[in-house]
Amino acid sequence: MCSVIFVTIYMQSTETINDIFFMQRCLQLAALGKGSVAPNPMVGAVLVYNNRIIGEGYHEQYGNNHAEVNCINSVANVEKHLIENATLYVSLEPCNHFGKTPPCTNLILQHKIKKVVIGCADSFEKVNGAGIKKLRDNGVDVTTNILAEECKTINKRFFVFHEEKKPYIILKWAQTANNKIALHNNERLFITNEFTNQLVHKWRSEEQAIMVGTTTAFKDNPQLNNRFWNGRNPVRLLIDKDLKLPADLHLFNQQQKTIVFNQVKQEEKNNLLLQKINNVYDVNEIANTCYELNIQSILIEGGAKLLQSFINAGLWNEARIITNEFLFVEDGLAAPVLTNFKLNHQEKIFADTISYFEKQ
Repeated sequence: MCSVIFVTIYMQSTETINDIFFMQRCLQLAALGKGSVAPNPMVGAVLVYNNRIIGEGYHEQYGNNHAEVNCINSVANVEKHLIENATLYVSLEPCNHFGKTPPCTNLILQHKIKKVVIGCADSFEKVNGAGIKKLRDNGVDVTTNILAEECKTINKRFFVFHEEKKPYIILKWAQTANNKIALHNNERLFITNEFTNQLVHKWRSEEQAIMVGTTTAFKDNPQLNNRFWNGRNPVRLLIDKDLKLPADLHLFNQQQKTIVFNQVKQEEKNNLLLQKINNVYDVNEIANTCYELNIQSILIEGGAKLLQSFINAGLWNEARIITNEFLFVEDGLAAPVLTNFKLNHQEKIFADTISYFEKQ
């Protein structure tokens, strides 16, 4: 009797280990879509037959095929007959609605796949368990919650957006060793080194939008693109209450979509949207408007007042602070003061120390 129980436990343990192994591969694949699929989630999928991967794929580009489609399409012609007896692993619940693409549940049923292992459920209102239910109602053996926390974490922007009805907000600034972010004489202060700058541009490529305030736009004339990294440029968000910023700023060059929050008029032309709101200094109204515009994540790069406004409102999820440990400025603009935070980790790039925080 004891030997039978031991064998049963061993078999269950082996099955779980296999599920974890293949779900880890799904997560590796999902991460390849970072910066390219928003506002959709990042999803990876693998097809496994007799513990061997016969197909894999991920959601590569917003509006294009989902992970399940790319996974099934990747199976070699000589192995397509194995699909119906293979197990499909997918990091997020398959969709069950028509959007830019047909429901993935239909595809799974069409190929007569008998077993599906899902990392975590999708809280998006058009899915939210409906995909799992449809598969089970049609006789598919569905296992859920394999590496669920990891699957949720990789799509934290997506889950915050749909569950909290607001964008995922990341604060970023660079400061001197004595916590100054700019000079008082309007002269540009270069704090970070070129390698850190490349990392910042990588961050830009990973978020859907990037935001600055009026003063930063005028004094620094930033481009807010990711010219030091491959990937798509973020949507530029700008505050200009009275629409008085000069038209020759880089932000108005029409080279990427730009949204200007103002209190004057609503107008859209080419890549420029003048978005009228009641109060441009109300960061909650800005966040709500971004949600309505389907902007899932925002990297806020300054200035100090704008960053502090989001901090004071408790309207942030992460903060990334770059400190040049060897640069001191006597007369400068003080950096924002972060509150209610937890330090996750730090890294160094020469003189720059990068601290990663999350809100508690």
